[in-house]
Amino acid sequence: MNDLPPLPYSEPLRLHQIGAGVQRRLAPDAEAMKRIARALDLQALDAFEADINLVPTVSGWRLDGRVTADAVQTCGLTLEPLPVHVDRKFSVQMVEATERDDADDEGEIDLELDDDSPDQIEGGSLDLGQYVVEQLALSLDPFPRKPGAVFEQPKEPGEISPFAVLKSLQSKDDSGEG
Repeated sequence: MNDLPPLPYSEPLRLHQIGAGVQRRLAPDAEAMKRIARALDLQALDAFEADINLVPTVSGWRLDGRVTADAVQTCGLTLEPLPVHVDRKFSVQMVEATERDDADDEGEIDLELDDDSPDQIEGGSLDLGQYVVEQLALSLDPFPRKPGAVFEQPKEPGEISPFAVLKSLQSKDDSGEG
């Protein structure tokens, strides 16, 4: 019933396992790094680690962490490999989704770009792997460009209308008669 593709890297954690807090170092294996590279359209992902600290708060949980990675993107102009080093700290607030929240929506989706509301945790668990891959994705340039790479507009062809050919034929006929 779930048509979503599998996550490239998964480290599930049940909410009841958090207790006073959870500290972890996540380091995907080689196969997971290949899946992450494919999912994020990277030429390579040579290193990827995340240190996370998940602690309870008054209203839910706070996930603090740091993601480090060495990746290779593709320059959008030259299509050459573009090495990238990522070192990103992040913090995400989380709350457990309640049935009341779902009932209030009445089928409407409210999207706000500057929405600082906490992430809704459903089903009694969260996926730490999904969060760290998301943070890596947010750290990558969506339009990677090698330093000095410049887009050059291709030269416009002359007139491209079918009448341009007739016009050139007409000008030859006019010059031959004179």
